[in-house]
Amino acid sequence: MPRTEFKQLLDAGVHFGHLKRKWNPAMAPYIFMEKNGIHIIDLQKTIVKIDEAAEALKQISRSGRKILFVATKKQAKSIVAEKISAINMPYVAERWPGGMLTNFPTIRKAVKKMSSIDKMMKDTAWDNMSKREKLQITRQRAKLEKVLGSIVDLTRLPAALFIVDVLKEKIAVREAQRLSIPIFAMVDTNSNPDGIDFIIPSNDDASQSIDLIITTMCDAIKDGLADRKVEREKDETDEQALELKKGGRKAVVKIIVEDDIVEDEDKDELEDSASEASDDESIEDVANEDATEVK
Repeated sequence: MPRTEFKQLLDAGVHFGHLKRKWNPAMAPYIFMEKNGIHIIDLQKTIVKIDEAAEALKQISRSGRKILFVATKKQAKSIVAEKISAINMPYVAERWPGGMLTNFPTIRKAVKKMSSIDKMMKDTAWDNMSKREKLQITRQRAKLEKVLGSIVDLTRLPAALFIVDVLKEKIAVREAQRLSIPIFAMVDTNSNPDGIDFIIPSNDDASQSIDLIITTMCDAIKDGLADRKVEREKDETDEQALELKKGGRKAVVKIIVEDDIVEDEDKDELEDSASEASDDESIEDVANEDATEVK
């Protein structure tokens, strides 16, 4: 069953492309027709591409890796910040910091600087600082929070990027391509789909269209995270059962060994008593023979 319906996409305005004079010829396979000088996107192909992208994102989240969402345009900022923060994935909604992927260690240092400022504010030395110094540090912290606050949990390079409007986020696209990071993107009729691994031909300017696509991707990621949780719980249960089984086997082996030891001891006692009895019988025979000779 497809994750989105034709009517949903139609109501959200996903099919509206750009003016014909602004189109990119590479998007021709995804254009259905032209109406009033505007290109109309083929929603049947959009549905197929949404399902492919959602399934791939589900598998990535199931493996426990991170997906970085990038949407700095005004229509998408609040939508991405709300939807993506709810599933604990990193996102960039303000400005793409140049070299974020290609120079990732430097970005991590800036993130660590935020935590060091937080520790400084809790320290007693903070009270001894002048008002001017406090103001400068506070402004620096706010600036870092605005740009990097949403990627604090991103401790290594993401497994994939999801981009809204590849034309606007061309620097992010270039960095991901350079590092061979898979790119998922909403691609409009004025954009170049070359180099995008998972293309979702759609209107990347309307807030309703962005909301629908992002919500669908978030649902797929939630499914992947839920599957991962179930698998981990199952693995823990299997480990506990295995430990119990091993413990049970050890106890049974111990009982069997102890029983064997007891049986061996009993056997030795019986053999000793039997040998004693045979010795007594031989003594009696000798005594009887002596008595006969005397007579």
